[in-house]
Amino acid sequence: MKKSRLLVAGSVVSLALFAASPSYAQTVPASNDAVQDDEDEVVQEATEASSDAIVVTGSRIRRDTFSTIEPITVVTAEEITQGGFNSASDALQSQAVTAGAGQINNFYGGFVTAGGTGANTLGLRNLGPARTLVLLNGRRLAPAGTRGNVLAADLNVLPTAIVERIEVLKAGASSIYGSDAVAGVVNIITDDKLRGLTIDAQVNVPEVGAGVDRRIAGTFGFGDDRLSVIGSLEYRKRNALRLNDREFTSCPIPGFRLDANSPIGSDDPFPLGDPRNCFTIDNGGVTINTLGLPSRSAIGRTSGLPGTFNRFVPSAGAGGGTPGYLGVGTYDRDSFDPASQEEELITPVETYTGFLSGSYKTDFLGDAEIYGEVLATRRKSSSLLYRQLSLDYLQGSPLVPVAFRNGVFAAPVNTSSGQNVAARAFVGFGLTDSFQEVDYVRAGVGVRGDFAFEGWRYDAYVGKSWTDGTYEIESFLIDRLANSLNVVETSPGVFRCASQASNPSCVAAPPLNADTIGGRLPQAFRDYILVNTIGNTKFRESTASFNIDGPLFTLPGGDVQLALGAEYRKQRIDDTPDENSIRGNLLGLTAGTPTRGTDNVKEVFGEIFVPLITDRPFFQNLSLNASVRYTDYASYGSDITYKAAGEWEFFRGFGIRGSYGTSYRAPALSEQFLGATSGFIAAGNDPCDADNFPRANGQPNPGAYTPAQQQRAANCQSIGLDPNTFQQNNGITSFTRGGAETGLSAETSRNWSVGAVLQPRISSSTTLALAVDYFDIKVSNGVSALGGTTILNRCYNDPDFNPSEGFCRFVTRDSNNILSVTSGFVNLSQDIVKGYEFTGRFATELFGGRFTLNANLTKYTEQSDKTFPEEILLDANGTLNVPDWVGNFDATYRTGPVTFRYGVSWFDGSSGTALYNQTSRTTGVVNQGNVDLLNEFYQIEVPDYFQHSASVQFNVNNRFEMTLGVRNLLDKDPPKVTTYYTTIGNAPLYSGYDYTGRQWFVNTNFKF
Repeated sequence: MKKSRLLVAGSVVSLALFAASPSYAQTVPASNDAVQDDEDEVVQEATEASSDAIVVTGSRIRRDTFSTIEPITVVTAEEITQGGFNSASDALQSQAVTAGAGQINNFYGGFVTAGGTGANTLGLRNLGPARTLVLLNGRRLAPAGTRGNVLAADLNVLPTAIVERIEVLKAGASSIYGSDAVAGVVNIITDDKLRGLTIDAQVNVPEVGAGVDRRIAGTFGFGDDRLSVIGSLEYRKRNALRLNDREFTSCPIPGFRLDANSPIGSDDPFPLGDPRNCFTIDNGGVTINTLGLPSRSAIGRTSGLPGTFNRFVPSAGAGGGTPGYLGVGTYDRDSFDPASQEEELITPVETYTGFLSGSYKTDFLGDAEIYGEVLATRRKSSSLLYRQLSLDYLQGSPLVPVAFRNGVFAAPVNTSSGQNVAARAFVGFGLTDSFQEVDYVRAGVGVRGDFAFEGWRYDAYVGKSWTDGTYEIESFLIDRLANSLNVVETSPGVFRCASQASNPSCVAAPPLNADTIGGRLPQAFRDYILVNTIGNTKFRESTASFNIDGPLFTLPGGDVQLALGAEYRKQRIDDTPDENSIRGNLLGLTAGTPTRGTDNVKEVFGEIFVPLITDRPFFQNLSLNASVRYTDYASYGSDITYKAAGEWEFFRGFGIRGSYGTSYRAPALSEQFLGATSGFIAAGNDPCDADNFPRANGQPNPGAYTPAQQQRAANCQSIGLDPNTFQQNNGITSFTRGGAETGLSAETSRNWSVGAVLQPRISSSTTLALAVDYFDIKVSNGVSALGGTTILNRCYNDPDFNPSEGFCRFVTRDSNNILSVTSGFVNLSQDIVKGYEFTGRFATELFGGRFTLNANLTKYTEQSDKTFPEEILLDANGTLNVPDWVGNFDATYRTGPVTFRYGVSWFDGSSGTALYNQTSRTTGVVNQGNVDLLNEFYQIEVPDYFQHSASVQFNVNNRFEMTLGVRNLLDKDPPKVTTYYTTIGNAPLYSGYDYTGRQWFVNTNFKF
């Protein structure tokens, strides 16, 4: 098996340049084999990998060279190995491919994400995974995952060992591929020339010793002039990397500053470096071992003086107004349990992957070739979650000490059987587990051969994908807690559930005492309230397609090529959560109802390639390409998308190129039919809460209200809530549901680009290639799920406020002022992404070897969005987690059987984050006071971030290959920020950072 020698980690800059136009992509003549450059070998390999012709990502037309008008990034198998990536998914989510766009990966174990825990997705241009189309051998991968929000392809299903290369087109291509190809297309291409048996194994070992990642694979191929069979089997297991495995998560602090020149943490509750700043409820901690009561007198835990408190910790012998307890405040309560640090920083995963492809050439149906392909994977993943348990003891309950029994700490909640809450025990319950198993199968068969006209070919294909997922999570059940807490005392100190007669399995809650508050709960009670809930997800996709292509006539530049085709696709989703989830019986976790729906699409498409002129003065090459597609979805109707592109090479080695097109994205089944899924919003987001209005010296300050706050205050008062005194003590429940019933329609977009390529021929052994491209993407009518806080603010800030109309119709406030918000997917949003991509490559002979230097830079000039038509476009470009400069640099040196590689990835520091967050989306007015406060007392900007990697590869007679290397060579930790954004420790939650630290890797490859 011939392999490329292009030794770049993450992306092959040269092909983005070299394949810019047909004349640039010629292979080097055999007479120059002694100095053949790396990119030529990739092109030659691509040419040899196809019989007679090549179809490059972004086109349906066969070519006789690896060429395309638009630049394509190529990731080869060698690059994946030398970069230390242990899977195709890791390589695809690397910065070299994503150019700084945040990705959903295994950092998100405790979060609700599309596809469920463990899913890994890919989104280009910061437009999200639903707007990037992922292909395997030119055919789309169906979505996979768990829960109702199965939105995009899960990269975990991809094989690694059999991959030959990955082509990435960062441009809209819906006229070629249909829905989802808005930001770009990623095509994973397997090796179709493999012969013999290859054993490939790799291990990545983080320096901390945890989170070890192992993979072993076998690939094989055999055949003759007619038959070809190629396959692979592989197994991968990555262990968990836990919070207590890494230093940067060992002491999360609030991170406030005395001023802009002071270090982070200098204005935290305790002196800088004091461990008492770690794991406060501001960051990383949660209230445990604590009793909540109506405000009363007690001795302060820290001050030792009498005071008024509403939070207490047990303390034997304590006197004062609350004997046996000490009063605590925000920063001297218990908020850290070592068990919480067993949560995963990076969740574990185990995958089994099998791939088999075959073809057989016949003598009938135009020398037809019958082909087929099967991909089957099983993914096992899990996540631990530390849980705080709030035990709400009923007013008058015999479980509550007499001194506290008749107070009112809170209005009725869902576990208090409609009664007031006298006392709340904040208990550190410990770790709960969740588990996901996802089986994915894609199978397809087809026939291709010569069509009726000379030079024409046909291809007919049918395929089907199956996803079957099971998701389990240990959950507290609301009804069981309610039953346990509603007790009667049968004899002194002996309790049973009031519902015992009709519910004989009920276990009474333990009495409210120091043991209970401290989390020492009876095992029978723990087992009763915590159960393993199980849901199931099924996703099906069926596809049928037929296309033909061939020459029409000849122009001075060559044959005009035409491709025509039709496609039918049907999808179905069926997600059934656990019965307790459907009934909303899960305490403190998202719940959901079934998601069931189907959609289908019929499409016809055409593409034409017109080589106008070649080998003429000032017209070394002038070519045009155009495509159009008609789409008819059962869900939203029909649409037409188109694209036109052209290239003009003035003379050999210098030319320009450009394209303009439209794309669309049909609403995913989850966006159309998602069953009502619950989530939670912090109580402080109640617009009428007094903390959301200005105060002076702790007292209400209506004179400082802005006009918007004055309007909101009036609206709150109109429903009987005083914004000066009202406190929301209960979390807000949010429900999200699909948009089919409201007529959700497709997103549309336009995408244009223009660029130039310079590739002078310096000498037979030295090459230089430079390119720059400008891109501009605008997504309109975007599908967006309105956030609960957005709906609340829109409701209560409305000058024409009506509690039952407008946005307020999605808000429910019950008699106890407990809020719930229902939102859905709507067509409102708009996204704009603009920028430049610079690529450069230099290669020459040096000291008897071959030296290659690659560079790839992306400069975003705009990354803006808005949700409502009347809003302004707010630009996040350059703010925290949205870098505007991203770069990848790579140097390799090959001498004989040894290759050395050194790579650097970089994105620039942030700026303007406070300004972005304090700019009104409706008026554009900046709250400069808050901007100044954030910039002065919060650390919300980060510096430039660099990562270095290195490897050395040994090749012995093309039979044995060993690669040794290190990722994150300098052991660079993520930067620290104040907990204004979502953080892990004090690091921003962003896939661009490396949470693992320095890791060593070894890959071995044996060929038989």
